[in-house]
Amino acid sequence: MTAKPAVVVLDYGSGNVHSAAKALERAGAEVTLSADKRTALEADGLLVPGVGAFGAVVDQLESVRGGEIVDHRLAGGRPVLGICVGMQVLFSRGVERGVDVEGLAQWPGTVQEIQAEVLPHMGWNTVEAPTDSVLFDGLRDERFYFVHSYGVTDFPLEAYGPFRAPRLTWAEHGQRFVAAVENGPLSATQFHPEKSGEAGIQLLRNWVRSL
Repeated sequence: MTAKPAVVVLDYGSGNVHSAAKALERAGAEVTLSADKRTALEADGLLVPGVGAFGAVVDQLESVRGGEIVDHRLAGGRPVLGICVGMQVLFSRGVERGVDVEGLAQWPGTVQEIQAEVLPHMGWNTVEAPTDSVLFDGLRDERFYFVHSYGVTDFPLEAYGPFRAPRLTWAEHGQRFVAAVENGPLSATQFHPEKSGEAGIQLLRNWVRSL
């Protein structure tokens, strides 16, 4: 019997780690909640959750050297998945209520308030995924659960040299925003797979299988 992939959910004090862990277990992973650097570096996959304000999540991450953990994993081609604000902090900066905060800068781009009549964007929404997406394989017409007021509406990173362009998935609420990114070992979703029913479990299963 093949061993289950080992996934660490980075437990740094920012919300919904237990629901994320349960969803990953349903998706076929052996899950550990931990903020220990060595444990996080040695796992097959690392999930970075996040809820709340961009600046607070960055501070909490840095308190456990989360940015360093993500950097080291990616430098070795080790998969990382960010969820919700755990996705947002992977960008260069976030601007919330006039406060400009530096992110982990794995991707260029600014997280800012979405221009929509109703905020937060809360509830189920469809997404536009690329045909070669790994995360959304078999999930073309599914809906996913979003809870956010901020997002990335412009993704300036392009392919260069031998590297392929990131796979971008988009959604719309007032305006188009990035709903997911797949970029080598680094992937992320703006929505909550762990709150998205069977579609969310299948997306996590697709990620776990890729480990």
